[in-house]
Amino acid sequence: MESLTLPAQRKQPRPRADALRNRERIVAAAREMLTEFGPEVPLDEIARRAGVGNATVYRNFPDRQALVREVVCSVLDRMSRAGEEALAADGDAFAALERFVHVSADERVSALCPMISASFDEDHPDLVAARDRVEGIITEVMDRAKAAGRLREDVGPGDVMIVVAQLSRPPAGTMCASADRFIHRHLQLFLDGLRAPAVSELPGGPMSIEELRRP
Repeated sequence: MESLTLPAQRKQPRPRADALRNRERIVAAAREMLTEFGPEVPLDEIARRAGVGNATVYRNFPDRQALVREVVCSVLDRMSRAGEEALAADGDAFAALERFVHVSADERVSALCPMISASFDEDHPDLVAARDRVEGIITEVMDRAKAAGRLREDVGPGDVMIVVAQLSRPPAGTMCASADRFIHRHLQLFLDGLRAPAVSELPGGPMSIEELRRP
C-alpha cells in the first residue's frame, strides 16, 4: 500500500527588514504629526516626514483609522513597558508609578487617546489588548505601592489616568512645545500628593478604570 505524502505546510513569509523599518518610520512620523496638527493631518505629509512614498503608507495602513489605531496602540504598549521595566529594576513601586506617569506625558497620551472617537472601532482587538495591558500594569503598580505603604489608599487607577490626561495637555495642535517645560513639573507636584501618609482627606471615592470609561 502506497504511503501518502502530505504537502508541507506553507509558512507565512516574514516581513523583510526594510519593510519593518518603513512601518516603524511611518508610525513614528504619524505620532509626531498627529500630536502637532491633530487627527486630520494629510497622510501624504506623514509619508513625506517618514521618508517613504504614499503607496508605502497605504500598503501598511489601508486607511487613516488603521494608522491612528496603530499609533495609539504603540503608545499604550510603551507606557506598559515603562511600568514593567521600572518594577523589575528595583521593586520600588512608587518609583515605577512616577516613571509610568512621566512616560505617559512624554508619549502625548492625552492628545492621542481622544482620537479614538465614536467614528473608530473602540472594540478592535488590537486596541482592546493594548488598553488591557496598560490598565493591568497601572493597577499592579498602584496595588504594590499601597501594600508597601508608599501610596495613599484613597486613590484609584482612574484618578491617575485622568490627572495625567489633564496635566499633560494641551491637546494635539495647540502649543505642545511651549508647554513641555511645565508638564513634568506639574506632574511631579501631583505625584508628591499621592504619597502616603496622606495629609488630607479626599472628597468622594477612588476612581476606577471602569468609571473613567463611562460617558
